[in-house]
Amino acid sequence: MADPQTSAPDRPGDPCAIVIFGASGDLTKRKLLPALVNLKSYGLLPHEFAIIGVARRDLSTTQFREMLRREVTELVPTLDRRAWAELESAIYYVCGDINQPETYQRLKAQLAETAERHHTGGNAIFYLATPPDAFAEVVQQLGKAGLVQTEKGGWRRVVVEKPFGRDLDSALELNRQLHQVLREDQIYRIDHYLGKETVQNVMVFRFANGMFEPIWNRRYIDHVQLTVAEELGVEGRGAYYDQTGVLRDMIQNHMFQLLSLVAMEPPSTLGGEAVRNEKVKVLEAIRPLQGEDVLTRAVRGQYGPGIIDGQRVPGYRSEPNVSPNSRTETFAALKLQVENWRWAGVPFYLRSGKRLPRRDTVIVIQFRRPPLLLFQQEGLEEIEPNRLVIDVQPHEGIRIYIKAKRPGPAIRLENVKLDFSYKEFGESVQATGYERLLYDCMIGDTTLFHRQDMVEAAWKIVTPILDLWSSLPPRDFPNYAAGTWGLPAADELIQRDGRRWVNTE
Repeated sequence: MADPQTSAPDRPGDPCAIVIFGASGDLTKRKLLPALVNLKSYGLLPHEFAIIGVARRDLSTTQFREMLRREVTELVPTLDRRAWAELESAIYYVCGDINQPETYQRLKAQLAETAERHHTGGNAIFYLATPPDAFAEVVQQLGKAGLVQTEKGGWRRVVVEKPFGRDLDSALELNRQLHQVLREDQIYRIDHYLGKETVQNVMVFRFANGMFEPIWNRRYIDHVQLTVAEELGVEGRGAYYDQTGVLRDMIQNHMFQLLSLVAMEPPSTLGGEAVRNEKVKVLEAIRPLQGEDVLTRAVRGQYGPGIIDGQRVPGYRSEPNVSPNSRTETFAALKLQVENWRWAGVPFYLRSGKRLPRRDTVIVIQFRRPPLLLFQQEGLEEIEPNRLVIDVQPHEGIRIYIKAKRPGPAIRLENVKLDFSYKEFGESVQATGYERLLYDCMIGDTTLFHRQDMVEAAWKIVTPILDLWSSLPPRDFPNYAAGTWGLPAADELIQRDGRRWVNTE
């Protein structure tokens, strides 16, 4: 194989401090800090950089550093210890309640001290690793304290974790509250799925390879499948998940972003606004399901007890902090149509669920079957269609399934797999999925972040489904066993069209 061409970003991120609200939580220890250490290892973290944690725990900066060192290195054994040691001396802590103005005055003083000591130029990223109901409050308090105002050519940006509302009305209200304090270009709505290498590679695969883009349309593609399967249950998130469900937690954000990358038109440039313009056009072209359509094109399920990897696991209603009569869906499947010139008549099938047989995020592009005229005399009644499979996680790669003749006197067709794995590029630092996103935030690249109109367009699609589901409570929950591929109704959803789900290798 030829040597891979590296195309690392040209420069480290801009000097800045990153302020993490909810700094004692799992997100900070498992994702954010390891991602920043990895950026340090890559040479992409600015030298003029600092981290300020904000949380309610009564800790000093020294105690905070010690706690993080112990917990982060335990959670991420492959962490670059040298990079961590260099970064640790730039970590600070502010103790306080995010609802109290005094906390923000202490933060203001710490930012000023940090700017002088680490030469950050007053630039700051405020990362809201807090419960969603705190987003608006934190932003309002930042505004009152004068912490988001830019001066002397510097910048202030706010990163908002999902979920962005619970439905269309709450998303509109959240955006209204954020815009009372922030400009849209200061808001970075983050989706860690878009930080994964293979997701980013979808655009490269489509637009940098002349052999694929000409056939990326309704003339050649029969349908598209997107699957996000999780082997785990709610894993201690029962209280949150029971108020959310898979449609809100996974499909409305992560999966719609995957869909928009697959279906978007070529952008005029790779700049943030150009890419996001095309992605929002896709979401706006999806006709929301209404009434009877919801009953026939959207199905939901909840897992009961079952067996995974030879171990018996409990049903959803037996999970900690879950109601024993819960009506929350842990599985959902949808059939959507992107009603534009490129995709008219091509169905997009989406499914996601917990306690499925394995962890697997995959995009399947199934092409139309070729005519059988040449092969009927050989006794072939049907030819399996070609498929392009993009593996997002846990294994990142791209597979293409084509037909070839098996050696011998008779014409016998076999599926042949053309396989590329990111492992072929060699071993790399174990990424969290946040590296690219944090770096882009430092340099002001909004390409991989949600824009206000994208969030609202996504909620317009799913809100009618949520409304109907809330008015018609499920009578058959639980309706699939843990360790299976979901409920029979999901299979019927796609089989009615003469198709089937592809449960990939």
